[in-house]
Amino acid sequence: MSRYINDTILKNASEYYEFLRKERGVKVIEQYETIIMRQPTLADRVKLSTTAHIWKYGDRFYKLASQYYGDPRLWWVIGWYNGYPTEVDIKPGASIRIPLDIQSTLAVLGY
Repeated sequence: MSRYINDTILKNASEYYEFLRKERGVKVIEQYETIIMRQPTLADRVKLSTTAHIWKYGDRFYKLASQYYGDPRLWWVIGWYNGYPTEVDIKPGASIRIPLDIQSTLAVLGY
């Protein structure tokens, strides 16, 4: 499931993107509205069952999502839950939490 499933698609005719519109041969650029994702509250976290994972060299969110959820496209859930937008922000040896019930976790997000 894409994290953009419930988000608005904007039509951007800004002068800033004129070069890109010409290059693509379109009048407007369609793009997703910037997502504002809230971090789960303590009450939200208490409701979710998680497991600890010690980050090691070679780990990737998409690999963990595939392992725990059966869908690598849900990589963003693990990053969101831990407050890491990308793997580059995590150092080997760091402990992260992986929510186990994907449906409950997505419900916390409003999906």
